[in-house]
Amino acid sequence: MADRTTASIEPFPLAGPAPVAGFTLRHLRLPDDVHAMNAIANATRAAEGDNFYTTDEQMAVFYADPPGSDAARDVAIAEIDGRIAGYGRVAAHEEPGGPRIYEIIPFHEQTPDGDAVFMALVGALETRARTIAADHPEGEKLFETFGGDKVTGRDAPLRAIGYEPVRHGYSMIRPSVDDLPDAPLPAGLEIREVLPEHMPAIWAAAEEAFQDAWGYRPSTESQYQIFLNDPVTSDTSLWRVAWDGDAVAGQVRSYINTEENEHYGRRRGYTEFISVRRPWRRRGLARALIAASFPLLRARGMTEAALGVDTENVSGALRVYERCGFVPVSRTTVYRKPLA
Repeated sequence: MADRTTASIEPFPLAGPAPVAGFTLRHLRLPDDVHAMNAIANATRAAEGDNFYTTDEQMAVFYADPPGSDAARDVAIAEIDGRIAGYGRVAAHEEPGGPRIYEIIPFHEQTPDGDAVFMALVGALETRARTIAADHPEGEKLFETFGGDKVTGRDAPLRAIGYEPVRHGYSMIRPSVDDLPDAPLPAGLEIREVLPEHMPAIWAAAEEAFQDAWGYRPSTESQYQIFLNDPVTSDTSLWRVAWDGDAVAGQVRSYINTEENEHYGRRRGYTEFISVRRPWRRRGLARALIAASFPLLRARGMTEAALGVDTENVSGALRVYERCGFVPVSRTTVYRKPLA
């Protein structure tokens, strides 16, 4: 991969004094930074109880064109004595009919210096976000960042600088992929093998279904390409897509992260990217598609299933997943504060 970060030789401005000796911030260098960034991201997620895990290849693809960010200017790499100790980025988007959001997305090593690195990243990324926001139209503008019940040390520092929790999510596990009884496909619908010519319709159906989700923003072309080509999540033989004639009614796009399973010594499949379009909701379709996914995962040797959910999802997804046998194992928190 070619180096696309023309600002990489410049320092990334700090918002205050260096938090620890030998600390510096700089811009992103690709592909050199990918391995260290991915190791830190996976360790941070594990500490927070987040199921999500990325390979170096996925990280490289993502940071070639990160959604809502300019890779050359909006990504900060934190170093201590020349070693990458954390990184973060700003991602801006406008919610349809709502505020403009400036995501502050920091990751740091799980070390005694980690909390100081975290707050230095937050401050620097906020400063960068204010610069970006200055070029945007007037209106409500909010910072957004994240935490969780397994990283309680973040809550007090974030609240101290004005952030408040506004939304929660669960990581959920089903401890088996045994068949789920009493989950028939609604009458008139059928599950079909996914063919290449189906991909645009499947993508469009998911985009439509998620439009009433909290924090929705339209997807980008780069995200569509990930949908088509991601080495982990684009195995269509694990997908279950329900059709009503020529219309996609709902879908579950399961996947297996082999590298993650090897790393953690488990056999987990993910029943994720779950969506049902409005005309087909409240008919048991999501439950039926999840149930239809378990035999596929079991045939690949998986022994458990996982997913994530917004606890206040307007379609009642949490209740559906609980009835399918999923139980919460950790909670994540979204924090926001006004951009000033």
